[in-house]
This record gives sequence, C-alpha cells and structure tokens, in this order.
Amino acid sequence: MHLKILLPFEIFAERSAVSRIVAETLQGSLGILPRRLDCVAALVPGILLFEDGDGGETYVAVDEGVLVKKGSQVLVSVRNAIGGDDLGLLREAIDREFRNLDDEARSVRQVLAKMESMFIRRFVRYQHG
Repeated sequence: MHLKILLPFEIFAERSAVSRIVAETLQGSLGILPRRLDCVAALVPGILLFEDGDGGETYVAVDEGVLVKKGSQVLVSVRNAIGGDDLGLLREAIDREFRNLDDEARSVRQVLAKMESMFIRRFVRYQHG
C-alpha cells in the first residue's frame, strides 16, 4: 500500500510498500491490510501504527482527522502529527507539544480578556458621554 499522511500545511509522511496500518477511530481500532475493501473512517486523537515491507513499525501520534483507503492508496488527513519509532520518546514529544499548545492557548485567552475589557470600558464611556 502507499500511505500519505497530510497536515493542513504540508505532507507529513509518504511511504510506499506499507504492509499494515492500525488507526484509532470513533468505533475503536481499525486495521488495514492491502486487500481490505475501500473505506473512509473518522480518526480520533491517538497512535497510528504502520508497518513497512521490512517489518519495521513506525508510530505516529495524530490529532483528529480522516482516513481514506481507495485501492492501494491510503490517505490520512489530520490537524497535527508527531512521529517516532519509540513509544516512550513519542510520549515525551507529545507531552512537550501539548505544553506548548497550552502556553499558546493561555496567551490567546489573556489577549482576548484584555480586548474584552477594553471594549467594555469604551462602551461604558460611550454610553455616559
């Protein structure tokens, strides 16, 4: 099979001769072998595993998205992905990434709170002026 993992802004990974894929869906784990019927599945945040022709497994932590299998082509489109061969190292990378996202979200909330308070002050001044 030919696997392509797409992010909104780039191609994250593209592999040929993939012999097996396992992904997490809303209904549980989905295993895909080369002769599986064509399908579409909604993915939930989790670990996507694929095995190349040599039997080596690669793990990719993915955000929610969609998987489409048509013939020998498998397209996975997700919002974010982090790859690795070692689940322990992948776990550390995910923790770092989520900490960064939490910091960014906190900054955005602070900016929005400042904008809201400025808007309310100007609105009150306008009402009394």
